[in-house]
Amino acid sequence: MDPTQVFCPNEACPARGQGGKGNIKVHSRKEARYRCTVCEKTFSARRGTMLYWKKTPVDSIVLVVTLLAHGCPVRAIVAAFGLKAETVRTWAAEAGVHGEQVHRHLVLGACLSLLHVQADEMRVRVQKGIVWMAMALMVSTRLWLGGVVSAHRDKGLIRQLADRVRACARPGALLVAVDGLAASVHAFRCALLRKAPRKGPGRPHLAPWEQVVIGQVVKQDKRGRMVSVVRRLVQGAEAALDELLASSGGGQTLNTASIERLHATFRSRLASLVRRTRYGARRQRMVTLGMDLVGTVYNFGTPHDTLTNAQGHRCTPAMAAGLTHHVWTVAALLHFHVPPPRWQPPKKRGRRSKELQKLIEQWVS
Repeated sequence: MDPTQVFCPNEACPARGQGGKGNIKVHSRKEARYRCTVCEKTFSARRGTMLYWKKTPVDSIVLVVTLLAHGCPVRAIVAAFGLKAETVRTWAAEAGVHGEQVHRHLVLGACLSLLHVQADEMRVRVQKGIVWMAMALMVSTRLWLGGVVSAHRDKGLIRQLADRVRACARPGALLVAVDGLAASVHAFRCALLRKAPRKGPGRPHLAPWEQVVIGQVVKQDKRGRMVSVVRRLVQGAEAALDELLASSGGGQTLNTASIERLHATFRSRLASLVRRTRYGARRQRMVTLGMDLVGTVYNFGTPHDTLTNAQGHRCTPAMAAGLTHHVWTVAALLHFHVPPPRWQPPKKRGRRSKELQKLIEQWVS
């Protein structure tokens, strides 16, 4: 137990979410509990993780989640381990929620220089119909930037995906490759805006990013077979397109090959995404949670064949993007603590007390 790597999870504590401040002490090594000296509350070492309040051995939960993240159907896990199907589905949902929190904390808001992004949608069959899964990929590091699941393939779905790409992107030169859906170009144009400086009061103007190139790759098929590919440069210049393709390693021509390979990876690792299967998801939310779990394990725990570090070893997309320095195991992912938002002082009328002002100066400023 290392108190320096732990933070207080109490929502009412002024020191919540801040580690290495010296306010966390070991309360009980036998029960694996810590104590915060600011709020005088004790908490479990599993607090804030998927393993909190679990009586099943941790090794069993990690093994089940590992199988779920690599395409094993729920019925096979039930037959192999003698668990209830409801228990396995509950663990899958909780692991997906935890994976979404880890992805939002480490990837979204990371301010990455993306250079080249590919976005595409795929059709997913569920037990009561069809849903659409839209995902985006950073080509140079093969980093999964996030995905959105919706019942309709419309501008609302693409706009949510574009907002996720914008949340983790640093303003600068960027190439966005999309399919032939007309809403994709408009959604990324609206998302890649910045506030322009303005003199005087009023709402600031929104100006588009400079050096943004948007291209479409339209595949034309006949009787279920692709016969031709049409590439359109919707925004930007040909010279900027060639430069971004060369710097990101995205090939010699405009394409969506990387995101299509990622689709194949997700279909092999998520049982409900198989084209012809009896294990289709019952609800749209389970598809979303499964996508978050598989995507997080792919980013942090799957070394890529085309990615190597300075020593020549294979690395994960998160390592190539500079988000981590080692390959994560599923156990490390499930034990990862996502810090809550920092404490904000209560808004009250009148002058603040000396005790409250001291807490604000110590933990907020």
